[in-house]
Amino acid sequence: MAALVIAEHDNLSLKAATLNAVAAALQCSPEVDILVAGSQSDPAAQAAAQIAGVRKVIQIDAPNLVDQLAEPLAAQILALASSYTHVLAPATANGKNVLPRVAAKLDVAQLSDVTKIVSPDTFERPIYAGNAIATVQSSDPIKIITVRTTGFDPASAAGGSAAIEKHAAAADAGKSAFVGRELTKSDRPELTAAKIIVSGGRGLGSGEKYQELIAPLADKLGAALGASRAAVDAGYVPNDYQVGQTGKIVAPQLYVAVGISGAIQHLAGMKDSKVIVAINKDPEAPIFSVADYGLVADLFTAVPELTKALG
Repeated sequence: MAALVIAEHDNLSLKAATLNAVAAALQCSPEVDILVAGSQSDPAAQAAAQIAGVRKVIQIDAPNLVDQLAEPLAAQILALASSYTHVLAPATANGKNVLPRVAAKLDVAQLSDVTKIVSPDTFERPIYAGNAIATVQSSDPIKIITVRTTGFDPASAAGGSAAIEKHAAAADAGKSAFVGRELTKSDRPELTAAKIIVSGGRGLGSGEKYQELIAPLADKLGAALGASRAAVDAGYVPNDYQVGQTGKIVAPQLYVAVGISGAIQHLAGMKDSKVIVAINKDPEAPIFSVADYGLVADLFTAVPELTKALG
């Protein structure tokens, strides 16, 4: 019984989410391998070999894998799957893109957004926007799992000495092609990896107020910027700022929610944060039910004062 983790990487380095997936895999099986599929991906493979607890790294290098599109990447996974009882990937855009295809090709059920490994065949995952936890038992010969990264502490990125095996790439069916990518560039930390996040909600009233109040506070804290769905839908900020069930799931050390009422959808995306601070003028706002520290105040007064106090 062995587990295979699909590494998330940019060919030069591993994404942090891979470490969380390895931690989950180690709870499924004591033998964990990592697949690094890409192009000129030696740096990523070497980083994967250093992860504590990893038995070996399978590296597949081919030009058509440079962008890790779902179709060619799924073909590589399917070529290896028969040697494993568990195949895991982070529940990120990439993981959600490729593993359902793998599960369908193997004719097994996918276990999505798993937050706890109860046993090698039993798992917990949130349903109803996190208001209930489903315990799911699978009798499939191969368990295909996406891992909610906030549910698992990351495996150590150092201390391992796994062997790197280079495999030939499986044939590409040529069903998809990479056209382009538009990236939002920012000097701030990436939202899902940030240790501190400052999020703004509809209570700010406009995108101008978001930039005027939230951005300076985030700068003082060295924080990433987030937002509620209501703020995104109102056009205050781009949708890649959205925290919540249909946005990004985060669990920073500190989460500051400004002008966010705390709808179920938003709480599902941030309630695992270590410390939650809420600023809202409504004392009955649901956000206060999960906040460690709550300030009932007018945000237009409180936030500038807080920013100023931080020096």
